[in-house]
Amino acid sequence: MKATLQRMGAVLGKRMGLIKALFVFSVLLFVITEVGKIAKEVSGEQLATALASQSWWHVTILVIIGIIAVTPMLTYDVMITKFLPGHYSLGYILKAGWITNTFTNIGGFGGVLGASLRANFYNKSATKKQILFAISKIALFLVSGLSLYCMISLVLVYVFGIGGVYGSYWIWLVGGAAYFPAIFIFTRLNDSEFFDGLTLANVVRLLSGSFGEWTGCVLFFLLIGNFMGLPIDFAAVVPLFVIASVVGEISMVPGGIGSFDVFMIFGLSAVGVSRPDAVAWLLFYRLFYYIIPFAIGLVLFVHDTGHRFNAHLEGLPKTIVQRFAQLAMTGFLYISGILMLLMSTVPNFAYNNRLFLQVYPYTFFFINQAGSIVMAFLLIGVALGTAGRVKKAFWPTVVVLLIAILNTIRWLVVYNAISTKFIVFLVVILLLVGLSKKAYYREHMAFSWGQMLWVGSAYVVTFILYTVVGVYNAPQIHHRHSVPTALFFPSQKLWLFGVVGLVLAALILFWIYRYFAGGHNARIGQAMDPQRVKNVITTYGGNEISHLAYLNDKLAYYYQVDGQDQLIFLYQRKADKLIIMGEPFGNQAVLQAGLEQLMDDADSDGCSLVFYEISESLTMRLHEMGFDFIKTGEEGHVKLADFSLAGKRLRGERALMNKFKRDQYRFAVLQPPFAADVMAQLKTVSDSWLAGETEKGFSLGFFDEAYLNQAPIAVVYSPDDEIVAFANVMPQGNDQSTSIDLMRSSHAAPSGIMDTVFVHLFEQARDDGYVDFNMGMAPLSGVGVSRYSFIEEKVAHLIYEYGYQLYGFQGLRSYKEKYVTEWQPKYIAYRKRSSLIFTILQLLQVVNTRRGTKHRERWSFLVPKRLQAK
Repeated sequence: MKATLQRMGAVLGKRMGLIKALFVFSVLLFVITEVGKIAKEVSGEQLATALASQSWWHVTILVIIGIIAVTPMLTYDVMITKFLPGHYSLGYILKAGWITNTFTNIGGFGGVLGASLRANFYNKSATKKQILFAISKIALFLVSGLSLYCMISLVLVYVFGIGGVYGSYWIWLVGGAAYFPAIFIFTRLNDSEFFDGLTLANVVRLLSGSFGEWTGCVLFFLLIGNFMGLPIDFAAVVPLFVIASVVGEISMVPGGIGSFDVFMIFGLSAVGVSRPDAVAWLLFYRLFYYIIPFAIGLVLFVHDTGHRFNAHLEGLPKTIVQRFAQLAMTGFLYISGILMLLMSTVPNFAYNNRLFLQVYPYTFFFINQAGSIVMAFLLIGVALGTAGRVKKAFWPTVVVLLIAILNTIRWLVVYNAISTKFIVFLVVILLLVGLSKKAYYREHMAFSWGQMLWVGSAYVVTFILYTVVGVYNAPQIHHRHSVPTALFFPSQKLWLFGVVGLVLAALILFWIYRYFAGGHNARIGQAMDPQRVKNVITTYGGNEISHLAYLNDKLAYYYQVDGQDQLIFLYQRKADKLIIMGEPFGNQAVLQAGLEQLMDDADSDGCSLVFYEISESLTMRLHEMGFDFIKTGEEGHVKLADFSLAGKRLRGERALMNKFKRDQYRFAVLQPPFAADVMAQLKTVSDSWLAGETEKGFSLGFFDEAYLNQAPIAVVYSPDDEIVAFANVMPQGNDQSTSIDLMRSSHAAPSGIMDTVFVHLFEQARDDGYVDFNMGMAPLSGVGVSRYSFIEEKVAHLIYEYGYQLYGFQGLRSYKEKYVTEWQPKYIAYRKRSSLIFTILQLLQVVNTRRGTKHRERWSFLVPKRLQAK
């Protein structure tokens, strides 16, 4: 038997989550059923008639005192925590107590419902046995206060003769009066484990709570009769109320419904209360003592259940609700603003449009023309902040809505047009505001091109349309019969007010933009610090773009652990995009954490990320984090162990090397820092190469003395010992791979001079122990070659195939192909919600930014001279 019970206990333990869910569902089902029963018992017409007989302040007082009358019951829940281990906050106890007691008032079932609810609320740290014992101790004293009132009623009836007409019911009073003494003596004489903790002080507290509960019931019931102005002896009603309550408790019917009510109706007639008045009296009692407190408890129960359900699903339901409310609020603000603009600019069109007339009642109304236009753009402005979920947008949105609501109410009062629909509409809006509050989490807002285009277009279209309306309705126009009906305007004066409103709207939109976009995350927008970059590269190593940090044309994001730099991301900001150049360099062991922190900080600043020229592995990692991607080309690598000029494949390069050697061209690698005369020669070569054109930066190096002094430079000297070509080495912070950035030659350099630079660099890098030489990107190479490629990639492939006359893509690939032994794909990764068109345009703006007398594409010597830097 014991083994069987243990097995049953184990099964119940495993299914406890399901059991709890079924319990909550059963309580909700029970509540719905009981509410239905009460609705049948309470006549709506009778209740309406009774309420109509009371003044509004009487009803208000009854609501307040009815709530106060319920509060003594909370003593039970304060006491139950004294019998259980663990700590419960006072707020939690009051919430649990209110739910339990108001549900028990409605549900009854001899305390079964209350016990079940308390077991559900107070099982955090206690065993089932402890919970059962604690609830049972409380249950013993739930009607102890009623027992005291039975004693008081016996005194009233048989000593003072008050309520003597109820003397025939003495058995109920005697039985009830005997309950508390019997329980008190039994608990004091019994020393079993069950009664541990029932000290005299605790018994007094429980008795006080129960007596307070029944005092609240009695006094509140008498107060209702007093408000009804009934000419009776209210003291005589006390014994009747107590007897009816005893009958109701014994019947175990929820709230004593039926037994209590019938007894009271017949009993009240004995003291001169008519049946209609008795019914109204009981209806008020049920409404204000049972139903309204129960409704509050139901709201608390739903909130508590929702909180537990939300915690079980790791916050997802709450996030969904908040996001839905925020999106709904954003949509409402935009739509309201547009509708108000239409009403302000083309009112005749609006009033004659059936769809507009159906939707317009669910927005705001302004009598003043300028006020309408200003409010319309205020709604659109705060909608931008709401759409961006900026913290600073919440209270401005609330203020704008309150102004709109109050003004609309004033408008409706003037025209006597307040309706139930409008009240429901306001309730929904205020509910959305409350639910969406936690959805605002961003510190700042970065306006996207799409947002600026949308708001700018709305303003420009409104301004143009309003101007056209004003011209057509001008008094000087005598051909009004030819004016489209939709453009009719009430008066020229109203139109002039609208012009003022448009000017104010422009100023307001500018202020909103400055307010939402003001400030920035301290971690976003930091300048590049050469020493911090050097420390990270020295400690953890660099990559193919780490050397570009020394150009100082990009911002840096430093990911730190315990205050120490671990990863560095290089980027530039364009509108709401942080365009990150290549992959972060530093400690790759914390790459995932670094990416997540960067995304969080960028998101807090209202920005999204775009990664430019990244590897396949990082692209796939980002794809799992919500990014889309497009292939942008391939990066060539030379395996130095396999490089050799021997054989047929590079016989042309071998011949070039021999020619330059015979012609006494000399290759050398110069070490920094460079003397002024050397830098002057390099500058002369660079200027000759640029031929007056400007350079670009971001993903490319440009001629900058500080940058060039960071690493060795490979040069070729002419027979006259002048530098005619050079390439700066790009250290990658490791002993595996190296590369170059700028490659420049003067007009005096012979054709093929760059090949000799490459060959010498390959050989020297191999001698220095390097495994790989990075030849850089071949843009659009290998993009969109599959029939299953993305549409964007297919367009890029067409550019590759047919656009070589505009840029030497194919020539670039062909040149590198003779050396490259492996091509690695490179990608752009961008957030899925971002517009690809705007993203590419912003990326091109950053990549193609000209740097004064600075550099173009680092392999642009392969592009026809007439097309370079065009």
